[in-house]
Amino acid sequence: MPEYLYGRHSVREALRAGRRQIRRVILAQGLRPAPILQEIVQLAKAKGIALEERPKAALAQFARDHQGVVAEASTFPYAQFDIRALLRQSREPLLLALDLLQDPQNMGTLLRTAEATGVALVLLQERRQVGVTPAVSHSSAGAVEYLQVARVVNLARALKELQEAGFTVYGLELSPQSIEYCQAKLLGPLALVVGSEGAGLRRLVRERCQALLSLPMRGRVTSLNAAVAGSVVLFEALRQRKAQDGN
Repeated sequence: MPEYLYGRHSVREALRAGRRQIRRVILAQGLRPAPILQEIVQLAKAKGIALEERPKAALAQFARDHQGVVAEASTFPYAQFDIRALLRQSREPLLLALDLLQDPQNMGTLLRTAEATGVALVLLQERRQVGVTPAVSHSSAGAVEYLQVARVVNLARALKELQEAGFTVYGLELSPQSIEYCQAKLLGPLALVVGSEGAGLRRLVRERCQALLSLPMRGRVTSLNAAVAGSVVLFEALRQRKAQDGN
């Protein structure tokens, strides 16, 4: 079954990345000229993809926030969970594992950060977790189209395999045992685990983490949502890695 990507950035990045098969691009009639629309049209023509124009109201059957652009595409191409391949590609791969994250907006935000910070692989559990849907692609502004995302049957087991291969596994959770994220060494092969919006990390997943990280809080709000907290730690990992490399 095809998926319908929507939104200008999501469609443009899918066209740029070239990982999905795009069957057609549908544009709303009467759109004001814009550089991103011109690029979408040029990319579609260069790839021999059919272009259609329809009344704006007709695009609402695909999504409300379509921004005048929809693409009929193949489903997201998931990667394989291959630890040896990760270590061949980099001496210090950075991974992001999502433990039953449900909200497409949070997931899309985290995936956009993951792409920006050089995450080598994102791990999802196959069941009880949102996958890479058109809503997630839209929320990531198309960044997920460049990411390697793998689904595993059991996330806790996958984290154990990573530890056995030399990865450090940190969980993001506020607890009495947590250390502030900026005090942690975020170098070397590393996996950061972010829990679900309400329940946080599941017990078995938490037990697979060598340490728990938290963000210092001084305001009256005692926590941040998963996307914000995870993004802060990913950028700290990037900062430490750039400092180590002298960049």
